[in-house]
Parts: sequence; structure tokens; C-alpha cells
Amino acid sequence: MPVVFLPHGGGPWPFVDLGMSPHDRDQLADYLRSVATLPAARPRALLVISGHWETEVPTVTTAQRPPLLFDYYGFPPASYQLTWPAPGDPQLAARVRALLGAAGFATAADPGRGYDHGTFIPLKLTYPEADIPTVQLSLQADLDPAQHLAMGRALAPLRDEGVFIIGSGMSYHNMRGFDLGRGGSTGARQVSESFDAWLRETAALPAPERDRRLGAWASAPGARAAHPREEHLLPLMVIAGAAGADRGVTGFQGAAWGVRLSSYHFGATHGA
Repeated sequence: MPVVFLPHGGGPWPFVDLGMSPHDRDQLADYLRSVATLPAARPRALLVISGHWETEVPTVTTAQRPPLLFDYYGFPPASYQLTWPAPGDPQLAARVRALLGAAGFATAADPGRGYDHGTFIPLKLTYPEADIPTVQLSLQADLDPAQHLAMGRALAPLRDEGVFIIGSGMSYHNMRGFDLGRGGSTGARQVSESFDAWLRETAALPAPERDRRLGAWASAPGARAAHPREEHLLPLMVIAGAAGADRGVTGFQGAAWGVRLSSYHFGATHGA
């Protein structure tokens, strides 16, 4: 299986109007639909690392039928009536914990947590039938890039077990910079493009140099202006760790709310 880092957009887009230009909205939505074509065979399960779940130790969802967690606020009623009834996979959750435990990570399980919008919004486009078992894995609250790269390395065997690992975040995530009808901050587009160029270059490097640079991401051009807090970038670290020797390619390059966004694929047999 390939591994993919994708931008999940903001809140319940594109199912309600959040002020994204129609061109940008359609381009990103079409890309997310195309992600289903990346694996050469249908995945037996999905493992999703979302930028919207942080815990003290890596934690997995274990419910047989996870609910949706509407972790966004102030949107129209239709935003809270969306459905994406993908089954859970307790056996995969146990396998994730075993792999992480063998790598020295303490782990936990959460039988009650549902899929947050970093999971169900993009995957409602990618897998609208919601028929592939899905487990969500949290970030570690310490937000240490080296630890998240190590998490990904520990999870790499899942790729040979039919599990499609997806990191759901954003290549740019500074709410002050998005143009959400209030006027984005001056220079946000330039910041996003500078940091995006660094990410594209980094993803394509051989694994040792790629991982070294990702571990020191905060020194990249525009890094802290693009990510004042890095929770939306860290899913990329997990994906890069799981990528092993596979070099990254830019799967998507577009824009949303006035800034540059991109996705990265590792080990895909073809482009999205």
C-alpha cells in the first residue's frame, strides 16, 4: 500500500459554503475523490492519523461502529447531519498497538471516540460508500516530530498487510492567514508558498535526509508563520516514517482560502 498525507480543508467543507472559491473547492474535492485510485488493490482497512486528536500516548479507536465527532462549531444545521458510517476494526487497532509497543511506545485504546472531521470529511469524498474498516490513531501531545517519525516507522509493516495509511492535516495551518471573508493576513500566500516549496523538496529526498529535515522542520522558510502550532503538520511525519525508502511526490498542489495547499504520496503506483 502507498502512504499519503492529504489536506482535509476546513470544518465541514465542501458540504456547506465556507467561502472557498468554487475553483479551489472543486479542485481539492476532485483530488480527494481521486485518492481512492492510489492503491493498486482495494485496502482491507484504513488507518488515519488526524491533526484533530492529541493524547498523552498514541491512542487508537476500538469501537466496532465509531460515531462521528462533530468537532467544529457555529456552522449550519446540515453540518451536523452528515454521515459516514464506516465500521471500525478492533483487530487492526490491536495490531497498531502491538507494533507501537514493540517499538517502545506506551499506547492506549479509546472505545468511545468517534471519527473527527479530519477523518470523516475527506474520506466522505474518497470513500463515499464508507464500507472499508477504519481506525483512527492520535498524535502524541508532546508534538515531537522525531517521535512521530518513529511512530510511522513502527507502523510500516501494515503496508504489506493491506492497510492504507493516511495522514490528514494541512500543509499550511495558520487561522490568521486564511482569507475567510475577513481578509487574510498580509503575506500569508507568500509564506504558504515558501513553506510549501520546502515541503515539496523535502518529501522527494532520500529517506535519511528527508527525515532529518522533517525533524528540524521549524527552521524551514516560513515554518512558524505557516504552522504557529504544528498539530496539522505532524501527520506528515507519521506518513514519512511509514514511507521507509519510498521517495515522496507531490500528489496535489492547489489553494484554499488564499493560501497554498499540497499533498504528498509515497509508494503510489501512479499519481492521483
